[in-house]
Amino acid sequence: MTGTTPTAAAHPLPAGTPPLWRAPFADRPVDATVTVPGSKSLTNRYLVLAALADGPSRLRAPLHSRDSALMIEALRQLGATITEVPGDGAFGPDLAVTPISTEPSGAPAAIDCGLAGTVMRFVPPVAALRRGASLFDGDPHARKRPMGTIIEALAGLGVAVSAPDGGSASSLPFTVQGTGEVRGGHLVIDASASSQFVSALLLAGARFTDGLHLEHRSTEYPGKPVPSLDHINMTVAVLRGVGVGVDDSVPNHWVVSPGLIRAFDQRIEQDLSNAGPFLAAALATRGTVRIPNWPAETTQVGDLWRGILTAMGAAVTLTDGTLTVTGGAEIKGADFDETSELAPTVAALCALATGPSRLTGIAHLRGHETDRLAALVAEINRLGGDAEETGDGLVIRPAPLRGGIVHSYADHRMATAGAILGLAVPGVEVEDIATTAKTMPDFPQLWEAMLAQRTAAEKDSAGGTQH
Repeated sequence: MTGTTPTAAAHPLPAGTPPLWRAPFADRPVDATVTVPGSKSLTNRYLVLAALADGPSRLRAPLHSRDSALMIEALRQLGATITEVPGDGAFGPDLAVTPISTEPSGAPAAIDCGLAGTVMRFVPPVAALRRGASLFDGDPHARKRPMGTIIEALAGLGVAVSAPDGGSASSLPFTVQGTGEVRGGHLVIDASASSQFVSALLLAGARFTDGLHLEHRSTEYPGKPVPSLDHINMTVAVLRGVGVGVDDSVPNHWVVSPGLIRAFDQRIEQDLSNAGPFLAAALATRGTVRIPNWPAETTQVGDLWRGILTAMGAAVTLTDGTLTVTGGAEIKGADFDETSELAPTVAALCALATGPSRLTGIAHLRGHETDRLAALVAEINRLGGDAEETGDGLVIRPAPLRGGIVHSYADHRMATAGAILGLAVPGVEVEDIATTAKTMPDFPQLWEAMLAQRTAAEKDSAGGTQH
């Protein structure tokens, strides 16, 4: 299936340079069944709710990755007890969570956000409910990610937030001085930069004394909705599932009733966004990939793959819980609106398409792990492609691609986009493939295992079938 086993590149690199991973080139169509780890979005939402719940909770088959590890340690710093317990998941143990104590804290909590948006946005409102100081910081690039909205929101709720020098804060690092109580009530924010600002406040809102009436108003574009609304809908569904009353009947308004967050025992769905690169392999190689246990109903944005890949010429079916994607004779270009976190994978396929594509509604990706729009244009064009930025997205036109280095920018989705390109373009090397551990540990091994699978007919022809 692969001409070259993916290993570090042979040529020497300057000291301190992340290693290169030779992306495997597919010399025949892939035919594989793949299972991916649990959803990062769901794992970290349920961890926050478990830390605020009215009793012990359990997460079954959660994601174990850098982002979830950062969330676990952050909540431990705030006083939650989180332990690994045996489970039946293929990717690691379950998690048992005892919520944060209401007793006064001792030493200040030190929160390492890494590069995890869910930690740097979701945890500060939780820290406001704790008595004591909580110091937030993260990776160097995390200091560049938009944080002003959540800091201003906390200030609007009467929570003291300060920079290291004692002045006002607008980004990491900062300190939240919790008093053990947040009054809540009506709060207006501009969440145009990230839907996570809304989710962060909703997750803690039931624990506010007066609950929360959160209103989004776009300063630049009045009436414009929050980007990635699907992620907010996920948050609302998760809250309702643990007994929290949420009224989202008026656009750009969310009303969370004050009250207890019910303890729970929850199985985490596999990450449908992270299934995307594997499904994309079916199109890139004109092969077939099956993902079992695909939910019939889900709040995950990754369920959009069914429509996206169909529009790009694939045959997509969901039968008895297994999603099957078979690539067509060509990858078709198409226009897509609001692909959100799926955009890097979509863009990689668009770079391999026979027609032009336009991705719109994703201006907010400039504030993700890296400026994803600029990064995608730079890396696609580095390989000979034809991509350009627009005000709110990308235009990608057909062009012959060549081998070369794809830089990851410490962004897991840029790294997996490079792996997809490598299936169809010989000689692609991805810088720092290990950054995929942010949400998908062992991605290189899962990728190799997918490519190593062979059809029954191939096994027969090779004499591998036992009778």
